[in-house]
Amino acid sequence: MVRDRFRWEARALLSLGLPMMATQFCIMAMGFIDTAMAGHYDAVDLAGVAMGGNVLWPVFMLMTGFSMALTPIVAQLRGAGRVGESGAVARQGIWIALIASVVTVAIIVEAEPLYRWAGVDAEVTRVAMGYLRAVAWGVPASLVYVTLRHVAEGLGHTRPPMLIAVAALPVNAVLNYALIFGKFGFPELGGIGCGWATAAVFWTEPLLMIFVLSRPYFRETRLIEGFEGPRWGDVIRILRIGAPIGITVFVEMALFSVVGFLVGALGVTTLAAHSIASNLGWLTYVIPMGLGSAASVRVGYFVGAGDFARARFSAVSAFGISLSYGLLVSVLLVALRHLLVNVYTNDTDVLEMAANLVLIIAAYQIMDDTQVTAGGALRGYKDTRVPMICTLLGYWVVALPLGAVLGYGWFGFSPLGVYGFWVGMTLGLALVALSMGARLWWTSRDEKLVVRLART
Repeated sequence: MVRDRFRWEARALLSLGLPMMATQFCIMAMGFIDTAMAGHYDAVDLAGVAMGGNVLWPVFMLMTGFSMALTPIVAQLRGAGRVGESGAVARQGIWIALIASVVTVAIIVEAEPLYRWAGVDAEVTRVAMGYLRAVAWGVPASLVYVTLRHVAEGLGHTRPPMLIAVAALPVNAVLNYALIFGKFGFPELGGIGCGWATAAVFWTEPLLMIFVLSRPYFRETRLIEGFEGPRWGDVIRILRIGAPIGITVFVEMALFSVVGFLVGALGVTTLAAHSIASNLGWLTYVIPMGLGSAASVRVGYFVGAGDFARARFSAVSAFGISLSYGLLVSVLLVALRHLLVNVYTNDTDVLEMAANLVLIIAAYQIMDDTQVTAGGALRGYKDTRVPMICTLLGYWVVALPLGAVLGYGWFGFSPLGVYGFWVGMTLGLALVALSMGARLWWTSRDEKLVVRLART
């Protein structure tokens, strides 16, 4: 009986989650294309794009985290049969996105002092700032699009965002090729061309989303039936859920950025190898990330419908699937590490170091897979504050200090360089995964807590 229920729930999660996984894969694939093409152009450009991403993506994910609150909010409204209220919530989410875009652009275009402070190579800094100033032109469009995407996912319609991401991928690849290498009459911009290609993709996505807004399920939300300015009470209610989500994502991304800056001081070769290993880690991460997003929708729907037992079963099923996936991928990463890193570069020194780092990535991603799926399920309950605290402690109290101790050889340890940083991050993430799993177990069994969170 339990086995049959699990199979049914697994099919439901995967039916909802596979398009979300494909969406995330396409997003990550764009980063892969940026990294690979910049790497084949020049190691400095590879490092510059990586350093630009170290500033862009933590800030960007912090801001998009605010709108991630719309997925469980809309899912719970749908479960309660109140879809018509979703449009008003979404419009306030768009206001949040527009305000967030101003803040994001202001931060990324003035990031040069940060690179100087970190002692990053001057040529790498030049490429990084050119990349950031180009991307900034597309940020407002992208944040609005992501807000609408989260609404669509909360409604249980995950295929349209997937189709948009699939359509955007070749646009990114062709423009990267044209702008990095100077093809089809375009100027040869090197790594800076990645920034302009990304900005173009950021505008392509919301333009395609216009067609989705005309669909019957979106019209049911009444999104385009009215217009009003910011209603600060509603904005604050969204941010109560979304701000901890954004901070949680930011903390993880910021850790990678800080480590990237610290590794950047160790030389271009080390930074390039670190960038390759990080990108591979992100590519394996897309499936559990999508599964966590599907769990958020499923759990949110059942909570809205008042079926707490099914919400709990969905959450536990998602966690089990994610753990199984993590173990399988770990084996594959170890077996295929040399083949995988060869995709990114021809530099023999970078290849050797990156292949060694993948061995650590194989352990790291097991922890990462389980914690992101647990976090997604907790979002379905609107339980976002405790996961934020768990992430803060695991990453910034354990992972970064321990990584610095092992990397630089403080307190009598032998310096391990970039390997030490990755070992520290792996151990810190293990603490996050354990605490997130425990929180999911606790929340899913406390119906009074579930009801209180649903009223947030």
